[in-house]
Amino acid sequence: MSKIPYRIYLTEQEMPRQWYNLRSDMPELPDPYINPGTMKPAVLEDLYPVFCEELAKQEMDNTTRYVDIPEEILEFYKIYRPSPLCRAYNLEKALDTPAKIYFKFEGNNTSGSHKLNSAVAQVYYAKKQGITSLTTETGAGQWGTALSEACSYFDMPLTVYMVKVSSQQKPYRKAIIETFGGKVIPSPSDKTEVGRSILKKNPETGGSLGCAISEAIEHAVKTENCRYVLGSVLNQVLLHQSIIGLEAKAAMDKIGEYPDIVIGCAGGGSNLGGLIAPFMQDKLTGRKNPYFIAVEPASCPSMTRGKYAYDFCDTGRVTPLAKMYTLGCEFIPSANHAGGLRYHGMSPVISKLYHDGYLDEAKAYEQTRVFDAAALFAKYETILPAPESSHAIRAAIDEALKCRLTGEEKTILFGLTGTGYFDMAAYMQYNEGMMTDYIPTDEDLKPGFDALPTL
Repeated sequence: MSKIPYRIYLTEQEMPRQWYNLRSDMPELPDPYINPGTMKPAVLEDLYPVFCEELAKQEMDNTTRYVDIPEEILEFYKIYRPSPLCRAYNLEKALDTPAKIYFKFEGNNTSGSHKLNSAVAQVYYAKKQGITSLTTETGAGQWGTALSEACSYFDMPLTVYMVKVSSQQKPYRKAIIETFGGKVIPSPSDKTEVGRSILKKNPETGGSLGCAISEAIEHAVKTENCRYVLGSVLNQVLLHQSIIGLEAKAAMDKIGEYPDIVIGCAGGGSNLGGLIAPFMQDKLTGRKNPYFIAVEPASCPSMTRGKYAYDFCDTGRVTPLAKMYTLGCEFIPSANHAGGLRYHGMSPVISKLYHDGYLDEAKAYEQTRVFDAAALFAKYETILPAPESSHAIRAAIDEALKCRLTGEEKTILFGLTGTGYFDMAAYMQYNEGMMTDYIPTDEDLKPGFDALPTL
């Protein structure tokens, strides 16, 4: 048998033409969103002031298993998709492990991440409806960058509220967003009522995704014919990102492989949900039983230390309430370098799968251990990974080392969500031995839990 190549590509003809809706196969659905005004389960029309109509329908659709990808979106996907499935031969050799390590690489586009998969879909549907401008938040900047690319392609004005500490850590992200025509506002700002309120309470805050979401939504509802779009957490985003897992599964089928372990970094759930989607379908339907691991930063441990409860998705408490693993919408995470994972809650779909035992394990790592893994991976596989992705790398390495001890030849698949070329300040800090770790104490987490809404 010939050696499996380092990179396995699908052809354009083999690229999936439908997204997969994971909710359609879940034995029990996530609890419904709650309208914050009525405190009753949200209905479709409740979402129309914030989201464009087709995306609102995708958000509430729990039954349609496969959704056709419009031709205009497929044509855009072909600019950078299908993305490669890679075999990490050199890393395997360095670890002296019998495990086979594969990774799905989503960094081969200008945004440097998987975020473009949903960005183009959301802008397309907004444009089709006749929306004339969009607003969003971004943490580390991958989503803001991806959305600015998509908005430029469809000629759609965009305002991005970027978490203030990330805008300071990653100024080149701002430059790229602006190059594609987006307007960047560090959050919290004095441009919105909720931003001014947050700054009044804590003038020195570095911000959070929850803060930025609040500002972006306020901007959207107060601006004529404007809508808000979100890069993670939501059902619609997990739907669009399922193309990651569908491609990965098709590529593994092509070489006669199937993963024993599937690993993804977890912030709001977009990459993790997209990667695991078709493999989770196999588990839910009894065809296969892969082991799923979600990996998050120890500084923002929503799954490993959060509560499974209804909470607002934003700090300003204007969004519908979602049943999810959460640290509380008022939790402000430390300024670690994995900005895309600094969110107080987890996707309701991912949360439900974890709560019900289908998503097997959640891990939390300190950032120095994560960067140890990132540096090792870069050395042997020649890709500089994003800090977010490096959480999955850390877990994959640990699982491969377990195989070295047991002698088991397991097949490991992880998601390499993007590149770290806009994270050089983090790598400089790591290389200079200046990186520090922060793990919140129970006392640090208590205010967020105490402020959870009572239904």
